Amino acid sequence: MLRLHNSSFITFHHQFHNLSVFSSNKSSRVMAPPILSLALPSETGRVLSIQSHTVQGYVGNKSAVFPLQLLGYDVDPIMSVQFSNHTGKLLRYPTFKGQVLNGKQLWELIEGLEANNLLYYTHLLTGYIGSVSFLDTVLEVVSKLRSINPTLTYVCDPVLGDEGKLYVPQELVSVYREKVVPVASMLTPNQFEAEQLTGFRIASEQDGREACRHLHAAGPSKVVITSICIDGTLLLIGSHEKEKGQSPVQFKIVIPKIPAYFTGTGDLMTALLLGWSNKYPNNLEKAAELAVSSLQAVLSRTLKDYEKAGYDPQTSSLEIRLIQSQDDIRDPEITYNAHIYD
Repeated sequence: MLRLHNSSFITFHHQFHNLSVFSSNKSSRVMAPPILSLALPSETGRVLSIQSHTVQGYVGNKSAVFPLQLLGYDVDPIMSVQFSNHTGKLLRYPTFKGQVLNGKQLWELIEGLEANNLLYYTHLLTGYIGSVSFLDTVLEVVSKLRSINPTLTYVCDPVLGDEGKLYVPQELVSVYREKVVPVASMLTPNQFEAEQLTGFRIASEQDGREACRHLHAAGPSKVVITSICIDGTLLLIGSHEKEKGQSPVQFKIVIPKIPAYFTGTGDLMTALLLGWSNKYPNNLEKAAELAVSSLQAVLSRTLKDYEKAGYDPQTSSLEIRLIQSQDDIRDPEITYNAHIYD
């Protein structure tokens, strides 16, 4: 449930009253309608999501916004890029067209929201960011949002790469490590990204747990390494430092390997972790169980539908079936359980 500290509420209440704009004519003064997402906010929260966007397919904001809405959040998306379709060649799209938002354009959008007293958010969510200048502006956005709501939760998916390969310029790694990680509330890297952020190799479960502790020391109280492959077994390792300096509660979830590659799954996973961890703020393992179970249900349905269409799903990357899986997103059955480390 959305809880506002007294100081935050007073600020919010004052800002909301500033929204009451009057227009005068000879006989009357008419009050403008309120912004309902501010006047009557969702009990769950209000999210600003800065991610990529494709017109067709589900990656970035297309993977994150709808699931968060199903879980009860008001979500305002900003598109860091807008492309006609996914850029991956494995999807057999011969080309793509579109636009890339730069840092100046991002800040103009923030200024527009601020000018209309619309910058009160409970959560900020970020995904793929392709340039240092844009990431620097995102850091300014974090600071601006926290000046309005000091209790803002910043959930960061540090999209750097996977399987030993960077997707972004090398210089972004140090910006994430030195500037972004310290201001994040929750971090959701994969194994390769966690290695990049910590500077050491993860070859065992103990290494994964140590990587989480290293990241806690840098800033975020919640860290979820969403996929680690150890001796052929795929794991999620989560860690929640409930009090600064105390030993974190750490756990793992064993995830079945599916012989196919999907697009947008990392974006969906981070959105689900945001959604469920806010509903269970002191039980990250329960939130992760719900997120993993939901994601696996989406992937299972996607595989079945490709097979139904007569296509071998092992031959290329697949577009997830998000709309068809909304019941599994809204009310997942927990089929994958967390095991808490001693």
